[in-house]
Amino acid sequence: MSEILLETNGLTKQYGKHKAVDHVNMHIRKGAIYGFIGRNGAGKTTCLRMISGLAKPTKGQISLFGYEGKRLKEVRSRIGCLIEAPGLYGNMTAYENLMIKCKLFGITQKGYIENILETVGLGDVGKKKTKHFSLGMKQRLGIGLALVGEPDLLVLDEPINGLDPQGIAEVRDTISFLQEERNMTVLISSHILEELSKIATDYGIIHEGTLLQEMTREELFKRCSERIEITLDHPEAAVPVLDGLGFKDYQVMDRSHIHVFERLNDSDVLNSALVKAGIPVRGIGVTSEELEDYFLNLTGGAAHA
Repeated sequence: MSEILLETNGLTKQYGKHKAVDHVNMHIRKGAIYGFIGRNGAGKTTCLRMISGLAKPTKGQISLFGYEGKRLKEVRSRIGCLIEAPGLYGNMTAYENLMIKCKLFGITQKGYIENILETVGLGDVGKKKTKHFSLGMKQRLGIGLALVGEPDLLVLDEPINGLDPQGIAEVRDTISFLQEERNMTVLISSHILEELSKIATDYGIIHEGTLLQEMTREELFKRCSERIEITLDHPEAAVPVLDGLGFKDYQVMDRSHIHVFERLNDSDVLNSALVKAGIPVRGIGVTSEELEDYFLNLTGGAAHA
């Protein structure tokens, strides 16, 4: 089991009668890229603001690097964050923007700024002012600013929002590089599961302030892979039949569905055995699901997207 770097317990944020975040229990492993998925308004930004120390929880605890409560302020400096648009000085170059942040942190190391610019793919922008940057370049410079001070945890709120495909690919490559080369833990929010699926190792899906599921990359892809889907009233009654037929790779999903991830050609054999055992089957067939469809179905269907 990997070391848990960040954990929240019952994390709640209430504004008047509205609970923007409702008892969220999050677990982020050291070295993971944790994709925090939710529609706009689901509570992602509020969660990230509380984790980064920019907002105070109404209730609940945050544990960071093994520290919690009042001791959290001792380790907040180990978080780098880009929440909402990066605050850039438009009339300055990327180097000058980074230099201001380095001065605030008391960093005077030779080559430090150049190294960050190379890391985020902006090593060749020279004297170009940031007001002339593309949106993707601005986002990458925002990530660069978040890297000042060598954080152990990078918190990025919707860094690919509004970017063109090239910009998305550039930001994605930057995040992958940081995780692979620097073993940095990254918490990244988005409402586009398809894009995050290309880099995230772990996922948390939030809807209307509630964390619906946490899963690994493997678990997510398994849930969306080809499978036999059985619809029936009492799934637990079917388990001995599956075991008796030698099925091992299956999962009871909820009160009316079982997913079988092997022997996809044996659905008719399975159906016959269930009927013979006196278990009424309402539906059986081979199916698969697109990642985006999985997300939409989990959060109430495409009508709300």
